[in-house]
Amino acid sequence: MKEIKIETVLTVYDSLDELPKDVISLMQKASEARDKSYSPYSNFSVGAAILLENDEVITGSNQENASYPSGLCAERTAIFYAGAQFPDVKIKRMAIIAGSKLKTTETPIPPCGACRQSIAEYEVKQDAPIEIYYMGEKGKVVQSHSLANLLPLVFDKTVL
Repeated sequence: MKEIKIETVLTVYDSLDELPKDVISLMQKASEARDKSYSPYSNFSVGAAILLENDEVITGSNQENASYPSGLCAERTAIFYAGAQFPDVKIKRMAIIAGSKLKTTETPIPPCGACRQSIAEYEVKQDAPIEIYYMGEKGKVVQSHSLANLLPLVFDKTVL
């Protein structure tokens, strides 16, 4: 038997004001995307903004459906659009802002498991890390230098 220790390193900022200006701008785009969320069932809206290597910014918001599994998270909406429109351009950074419409959300909210797996697909495909910033509506911002910090035991094409 062998024990394996997995360690995750994240950086936590107390507020948006502590971030570099270019990251603040991307977070603002995520916030604007969040305003376009269609989330009448959960009342939980999410916005994502992706910065591509060619400096294009792609945004997405969660889109719900009365048939719950038919909806799509903001992160996947944005990353799939980026992959469809710019298939050979690397993703540098992703910003995510999430929160309830019924109360103020101050806890940083990371991507769900399905979104982590989808982001992992692009990180593996481009053979380069995707930097991820996430937060609630206000308060602390968490930075991960790679999706691998959020999903260390990734399922990818190498196992197929």
